[in-house]
Amino acid sequence: METNTAAAHTATGPAIVRTVADLRARVTGWRRTGDRIAMVPTMGALHDGHLSLVRIGFERAERVVVSIFVNPTQFAPHEDFQSYPRTEVRDMELLELLGTDLVFAPSAAEMYPPGFATRIETAGPALGLESDSRPHFFGGVATVVAKLLVAAMPDLAIFGEKDYQQLAVVRRMARDLGLPVEIVGAPTVREPDGLAMSSRNAYLNPEERDVAPVLHDVLMQTAAALRDGVPPDQALDDGRRAILAAGFRALDYLDLRDAQTLEPIFDRSAPGRPLRLLVAAWLGRTRLIDNCAV
Repeated sequence: METNTAAAHTATGPAIVRTVADLRARVTGWRRTGDRIAMVPTMGALHDGHLSLVRIGFERAERVVVSIFVNPTQFAPHEDFQSYPRTEVRDMELLELLGTDLVFAPSAAEMYPPGFATRIETAGPALGLESDSRPHFFGGVATVVAKLLVAAMPDLAIFGEKDYQQLAVVRRMARDLGLPVEIVGAPTVREPDGLAMSSRNAYLNPEERDVAPVLHDVLMQTAAALRDGVPPDQALDDGRRAILAAGFRALDYLDLRDAQTLEPIFDRSAPGRPLRLLVAAWLGRTRLIDNCAV
């Protein structure tokens, strides 16, 4: 029986595997001993938000697998795939501090071997918001997450609520495909000034970093206005103006949606209906997203 000790880890962090075959072999060994397994899919460049997901994994399972894979199929040609931060050595050191059991860090060729020709088509919660400006995005996300879950077949997989629409898409995908994996949403982890933690925050220059928390401030103000009975159109228009006035160069969306289906909301006529505000805006060359419950 394997144990979660230094003997199972490399000198620079947890044990690391780079092929699906090796991942399955390790997970199969844990299953034979009855261990419950959690998976945390990431693209690396880990921060406290990611680490909070690993901690939740250990609260819910005996073993935690973290995947690190910058997925090329969710980036458009003009996006930041090549420049996306890659910090594997540091990531491994952080994961070692938490006692992470295993890291799956495959190559693009391992995930998408020659002749790969299948892609998941998404609808439902994938429609609108991110899809309006990134129509390629959720097909790439759903495909890679499905492959990761099929490769490891964990009991649960944990995703942060910061990427709220992604979480909704993954939940829908897992249900629709009948994957026997519980999809767990975890609260957004924030900097002291309210900015949602993100690997892309590293792109912000000092002046932009000072402005960035306005995004969360406006979300909170807009949610408060909606709870006070301000009509959605007025509350959203006020929020959009405030974001642009603060120095954001462009706003992709600030919208109110059903918290479960992500269908658009045009009024507050359904008392008790859970609602979610979602926003995406550009600060310099950095695209920031955030959301909050209403």
